[in-house]
This record gives sequence, structure tokens and C-alpha cells, in this order.
Amino acid sequence: QVRLVESGGGLVQAGDSLTLSCAFAGGIFTNHNMAWFRQSPGKEREFLTDINRAGDSSNSGDSVKGRFTVSRDNSKGTVYLQMTTLKPEDTAIYYCAAALGPHSASGDPSDYNYWGQGTQVTVSS
Repeated sequence: QVRLVESGGGLVQAGDSLTLSCAFAGGIFTNHNMAWFRQSPGKEREFLTDINRAGDSSNSGDSVKGRFTVSRDNSKGTVYLQMTTLKPEDTAIYYCAAALGPHSASGDPSDYNYWGQGTQVTVSS
């Protein structure tokens, strides 16, 4: 059974940077496209960015383009989310997700088979 464990969340100030990690276990990492989503109270889960199995193609949502960067280390079974110029509106629980199959780049949560438990990111003004 695939397990995803996010880490690296915390409390930061506006303008700071933060890097989240997501460790993959229980399956073959390179068979899975990976993505990051976030969810704030009262809001739907929002697609942030994804990366294909090889790590050479990614897509990002408009709200984070130019500020957030996804990467993966296939030798370590880990995907990262580098976040810069953080804003209070980035406050949310951040989730990583894994999907088998072709890289759809749709940003649709229903395309993802596995989810982590989430890590809280709080950005103070």
C-alpha cells in the first residue's frame, strides 16, 4: 500500500520561503506522477503543481506560478515543493498526492490515487 508523508510545514512570515517534502513508500515511486494541493478552511482543495514520473515535465496553477517550484528525487523517493515569497493567503494544509498512469496535468484531485495526511503552513502578515 502506497504511503505518503509530508513534512516541513510550519509558521513563517510573509515574504519568507519554505520547502515541503513528501516521502513515498510502499510502491514504485517512478510509476507515479506526483502533485501538491492545498486546502484552507471552507475552501475546495486547490491544485498547486504536478510533476511527471521522470521529473522533466511539470505544471502549475496560476496562483503559484513563479513562486512555487516542484521537484522530485527518484533516488530518494521524495517530492519537494519550494515556496518563495509566501503570502498570508498561502496559509493552508498542504497535501501531496500520487497518481498512476499517464501524466494528465489536469490538476483534478480525482485523478490521484493516494494522498498524504497533510502538513500545515501558516503565513503571518
